[in-house]
Amino acid sequence: MEASLCTWSVFRSLLAILQWWVFNVTVIITNKWIFQKLDFKFPLSVSCIHFICSSIGAYLVIKVLKLKPLITVEPEDRWRRIFPMSFVFCINIVLGNVSLRYIPVSFMQTIKSFTPATTVVLQWLVWRKYFDWRIWASLVPIVGGILLTSVTELSFNMFGFCAALFGCLATSTKTILAESLLHSYKFDSINTVYYMAPFATMILSIPALLLEGSGIMDWLSTHPSPWSAFIIIFSSGVLAFCLNFSIFYVIHSTTAVTFNVAGNLKVAVAVLVSWLIFRNPISGMNAVGCAITLIGCTFYGYIRHLLSQQPPPGTPRTPRTPRNLMELLPLVNDKLDDKV
Repeated sequence: MEASLCTWSVFRSLLAILQWWVFNVTVIITNKWIFQKLDFKFPLSVSCIHFICSSIGAYLVIKVLKLKPLITVEPEDRWRRIFPMSFVFCINIVLGNVSLRYIPVSFMQTIKSFTPATTVVLQWLVWRKYFDWRIWASLVPIVGGILLTSVTELSFNMFGFCAALFGCLATSTKTILAESLLHSYKFDSINTVYYMAPFATMILSIPALLLEGSGIMDWLSTHPSPWSAFIIIFSSGVLAFCLNFSIFYVIHSTTAVTFNVAGNLKVAVAVLVSWLIFRNPISGMNAVGCAITLIGCTFYGYIRHLLSQQPPPGTPRTPRTPRNLMELLPLVNDKLDDKV
């Protein structure tokens, strides 16, 4: 019985990771296809469509299908806490799509692996948060791998590179805001999308209309099959929502270490699939830099997991049952205050 439960648990974890990979890689490849093959070079509008689809999807899951209970948030907190995160979340998605327009998927995914470094540095600079030396050591291969990848990237574009880099900064800022502003709410990914996607749609719709509206009209008049292209664009929005739902499933089906390792392997899968489809040139040193970055990210996740398992300083240890009478006798110079 226990063996069958263990087998089912492993199978469920593998299934969760697989569907997460499929949705994640498909969203990335679809977005790149939209910008490169469909010539729909409007990242703001693509992001806005994603947010609209995510808003509708989250509403259906929570309100109609009732697959997830709604976490109630006070109206004041929605504007004071969730709106700032939605703004940063919006910037993060837009910058990711902008970078996809100008640089290959392989390069963009490698730069996104820089997020742990920006998160640690931000928390250290803004909140003066202390980090173990092993955390800082794990950032060395991440930074070194990013530098090596950037220097040897054959399709390097400064604008796309900066967009991806600032996207990492936006992701880190959103994470820090979530920890500091929503400490009283335990959000899952679906409730996060339910509250943040409508705000993000509201924030992005006007800039998308003003900056890209005329370009979209020109694209509609010149593209040979615009409506079939729009089906692909809206399908990417549906896939983006499915990705958020899959993240919730994989987090609840795996351990933290497995999630971290699977996330880094997912980057490798995305790089491989994008190369097979778009055939963007990758040099040997570029691949080495990507591998070093992923190893550094895996090491970072492992160290974070080890430190999370350690009791906080000053936490008394659970007393061990003495094996014999001699262990009950106190030592001569043993003081209670010296014990941890």
